[in-house]
Amino acid sequence: MIADDSMLIRDGLARLLSEAGCEVVGTADNTATLMRELDSAAPDAVIVDIKMPPTYTDEGLVAARTLRSLDPGMGVLVLSQYLEAHYAMRLISEAPEHLGYLLKERVSDIALLVDALRRVVEGECVIDPTIVTTLMRRPRRPDVLSGLTARELQVLALMAEGRSNVAISGTLSMSPKTLEAHVRQILQKLNLHQSPDDHRRVLAVLKYLQAAR
Repeated sequence: MIADDSMLIRDGLARLLSEAGCEVVGTADNTATLMRELDSAAPDAVIVDIKMPPTYTDEGLVAARTLRSLDPGMGVLVLSQYLEAHYAMRLISEAPEHLGYLLKERVSDIALLVDALRRVVEGECVIDPTIVTTLMRRPRRPDVLSGLTARELQVLALMAEGRSNVAISGTLSMSPKTLEAHVRQILQKLNLHQSPDDHRRVLAVLKYLQAAR
């Protein structure tokens, strides 16, 4: 389901996603309509713009939080016209699973958009690479990531972009086994021990992003 006050964005996204093999079960031009139609539409994922009527401030963000409280397993992909990392962090810090945050400029790349939707439906956390790059440039709290090597920080940054192990291996020109060893070391150093209730990669990404706040 797509929620955006711009008819061009709604219709354009619906057409592109349909052509890419996704089923668009409904659209809404405001959050009130979105919430009313959810029961009958029963979507696997919702794409919602942050700034929606009537105030065009954070209605979409509030709606995303409501959606997550109603159905924690629903994928929510938030779109933003501008780079506003604090909005992303507000959402991610509460519950990072099944959540994505992309800049609107990314929607022209339909393959990237479909991949982001698939990932959030599967429970991953997908953050726009521009936001990750911005956060990487900020001073970090040394106590959080001080134990990680430069290579491990690179791996964690790519994990924060929602990259798969295959993609990270290719980007950093390392074997899958070497990457797996790095990931194990990262999780160990961040004190993220195996638990049936936690997604450790998501928790590692959350710690990484929080360190730049």
